[in-house]
Amino acid sequence: MTAAGTAQIRVETHGEVPPWAVGLATAKVGSVIKIAAEPILSARVMLAMAPDPAVARPAVAQATIDMNGKVIRAQAAEETLRLAVEQMGARLRVRLGRAARNWAARRGTTATDEPGEWRHQSIPVHRPPYFPRPGDQRLVIRRASYSAGPQTPEEAVAELGLLDYDFHLFTERSTGQDSVICRVRGGYRLTRAHPELAPSAVPPPDSVTVSDLPVSRLRVGAAADLLDASGEPFVFFIDAATGRGSVVYHRYDGHYGLLVPAPGLPG
Repeated sequence: MTAAGTAQIRVETHGEVPPWAVGLATAKVGSVIKIAAEPILSARVMLAMAPDPAVARPAVAQATIDMNGKVIRAQAAEETLRLAVEQMGARLRVRLGRAARNWAARRGTTATDEPGEWRHQSIPVHRPPYFPRPGDQRLVIRRASYSAGPQTPEEAVAELGLLDYDFHLFTERSTGQDSVICRVRGGYRLTRAHPELAPSAVPPPDSVTVSDLPVSRLRVGAAADLLDASGEPFVFFIDAATGRGSVVYHRYDGHYGLLVPAPGLPG
């Protein structure tokens, strides 16, 4: 079943984004979702131009597609919006194509060397630097994890690839713990909120290493301060107010992003 036309493509812009770029991105995403194997429930595009001339790749194009409950995300940062939109469209096509080749059967598998395949461990994704917004102007923008239910580490790796993020917050199925999986050199790293309480956890695949370091219990503000001080792309912590594992990270617009477990997930 072709899913094109089942959802309106919504476009949001930040900075000086010309109308032609909006039209190009809409047309690009509209043509790509025609290959979707399942209904498209929503399609959102974000286009941004950083005002700072010192930013090497100021143009950012990002697409987030809900394909029958599976969220697929692609993004690109380039010197121009035209290049960013083209690159974003190419990455989205690969991800939707992979999903169309029986998404469920490929959960947790390693990307292949098929022509045009996006290999997460061998081809670097160019991540744009975040906008250098002054600290006193930064807001904490909260959103829930895309994960719809408990997952195995293999399933979390698969979802990480579809979302095109460097990290993914989920509830691990065998332990019931809030956990984060992220890309590291040569594979992935799994961090559980309470590693000392997971002696009977199901072993993850060989490509996933497990951290045994304790996770700090912090207020959100303190986690943001730690993010700035550490220079890391994100900080996984236990929110002192909720007791749940959460992630604070730098958004491209210079604000802080706060990723929390999806509503209804145990943890």
